[in-house]
Amino acid sequence: MRNFTRHCLKIFRTIAAAFSMFSAIPVPRASWDGTPPRYMLCAFPLVGVVTGLCWLAWGHVCDWLSLPAMLRGAGCALLPVALTGGVHLDGYADTTDALCSHAPPERKREILKDPRCGAFAVIWLCAYFLATFALCASLEAYAVMAPAFVLSRALSGAALTLLPLSDGSGLARAFVETSDLRRVRVILAAECLAAAAALWICGGFAGVVAAAAVLVRYVHVVKRDFGGASGDLAGWFLQKAEFWTLAALVLAQYWEAKT
Repeated sequence: MRNFTRHCLKIFRTIAAAFSMFSAIPVPRASWDGTPPRYMLCAFPLVGVVTGLCWLAWGHVCDWLSLPAMLRGAGCALLPVALTGGVHLDGYADTTDALCSHAPPERKREILKDPRCGAFAVIWLCAYFLATFALCASLEAYAVMAPAFVLSRALSGAALTLLPLSDGSGLARAFVETSDLRRVRVILAAECLAAAAALWICGGFAGVVAAAAVLVRYVHVVKRDFGGASGDLAGWFLQKAEFWTLAALVLAQYWEAKT
């Protein structure tokens, strides 16, 4: 009984640590003792579960109150940001700044490490929110998007454990180096498959294809421009995966309506 209680406590601490790091959702403080929990990346997709459930809840509230599609779209676009505190958008902004510079790889790495927000980051963040709002307002079967929040995080975590890490990757390196990599990779792979299957079953095959395409692009960019993965790049991938999954779902919706 004592071992079972200790095991449950470890699981609770791992989940609490993941939510405290990757979300703005209030959770009990989890002590890391200087290093992240070994299976913290495995709990990362659980933040996506909560995000997906909140997405569904907001959609149902809008249906119940007969709110206009624009208001539903605005809520769906802003909910992930509110729940995560924008932690992944920070990486998206920094990486976009670096990529839009069209500078040599060495210079891109310097820009990525610069804490200041450049003009390209501001421009593309505005474009990102505008396009996301339009897509959210256009998506009629909003429930199909819910598993995508789990898939993006499972893929992001799995890629982080498989790709080489860049110099100065900070916390990302700590997450990987303190993990039981073999088991973490197996668990994350299972989570990727489960989330992809859920998205497919819900009618989001186009979304699965889009997420896979973004993953291929992510691997190419990491190796070509940055010499390895980092937390910022992982955040950039997560935002891109969710955006293009959403775009693919909307495109498939309109394709089905016309055929």
